Amino acid sequence: MAVKMRLQRHGSKKRPFYFIVVADARSPRDGKFIQKLGSYNPLTVPATVLVDRQKALDWLQKGAQPTDTVRRILSFKGVLYLKHLLRGVSLGLFDEAAAMEKFTKWTSEHEANISRRQTAHKKARTDRRNVPVVKKVVAVEVPTPTEVAQDAASEEPKTEE
Repeated sequence: MAVKMRLQRHGSKKRPFYFIVVADARSPRDGKFIQKLGSYNPLTVPATVLVDRQKALDWLQKGAQPTDTVRRILSFKGVLYLKHLLRGVSLGLFDEAAAMEKFTKWTSEHEANISRRQTAHKKARTDRRNVPVVKKVVAVEVPTPTEVAQDAASEEPKTEE
């Protein structure tokens, strides 16, 4: 039985909300699933992602295949990096304490980066709201029909020699 980690769509029309689930690859998108791992809301800025890291890691180690979108979400949340570090521990490249130290360092840097992006987005959004809208009015002179007739009469016809 092939097991996939994928998104299960909920929400109304044009207002999507997704659950991240583990399901049999043959089951329909919104159908039967094995376990719920978290949720994903793409409508918020930035997108809200809640994932149980331990459950997701367990399923990845059991061989569950994530879809492309779920793979990006798990990568963003650090689950794939943690799997990579634990693989290094199992190969004997470093011990588990060093792996957890690397992961906590990455997590703190990642959270700082996210908070910096959020504040920059909020600042840009408030700056856009506070800019006064100035409409430029351009005056265009439209000639009257008598002026057009006078201009046409004043032009001399060219003679060809």
